[in-house]
Amino acid sequence: MTEATTHFGFTQVAEMEKEALVAGVFHSVAAKYDLMNDLMSFGIHRLWKRFAIDCAGVRPGHKVLDLAGGTGDLTARFSRMVGDKGEVVLADINDSMLKVGRDKLRNLGLVNNIRYVQANAEALPFPDNHFDLITISFGLRNVTHKDAALASMFRVLKPGGRLLVLEFSKPTQPLMSKVYDLYSFNVLPRIGQLVTQDGDSYKYLAESIRMHPDQETLKSMMENVGFEEVSYYNLTQGVVALHRGYKF
Repeated sequence: MTEATTHFGFTQVAEMEKEALVAGVFHSVAAKYDLMNDLMSFGIHRLWKRFAIDCAGVRPGHKVLDLAGGTGDLTARFSRMVGDKGEVVLADINDSMLKVGRDKLRNLGLVNNIRYVQANAEALPFPDNHFDLITISFGLRNVTHKDAALASMFRVLKPGGRLLVLEFSKPTQPLMSKVYDLYSFNVLPRIGQLVTQDGDSYKYLAESIRMHPDQETLKSMMENVGFEEVSYYNLTQGVVALHRGYKF
């Protein structure tokens, strides 16, 4: 019987190995994750996340799941928006990222309405129909079985709830695509090596972006598990896309 394989960047690996390999990447980069995000994107990631927050429709009292929430940029904003009667769950499969996020948010004084859960997106440990909003920001591309993860998100959303997927995608302009490839494969790993002494992890991150479904494919994947009124917005000429879908 042939063992199932999947991609880890451009490399084919056994499915059962991918989770540990991805974990190794994020254990390595967790401590300087925020710094690298600013360097890699020239700070533009903050505008992408702000746009996602503007599209979230979060109100006081809402329950929000910030999945693959890493160091908690979105959680911090949502915590203030949902107020004392709401709740934000920062969930990440990687305990190193979760610890960095927890320490960062506590240092900001955000403690009353945030929970921290180590969780696999493919099998979320939450009740059915529980959250008003789920966000997954720059995390879906690292999931082995994306369909299973999307189905799990659909299950734990309340009827009327929405999912926002913020992720690197396919540039819409040929010139941008060429510039982006040059930067991703030549400059990005060198920055990673200089700042974190780990260029290989940033080589993987660049490769993982190229293996992620494009805008229309991800839209179809969301629809296939039950999301309705699915739409997406191209940001920075499609370098990043925000997908939004509803559970009715």
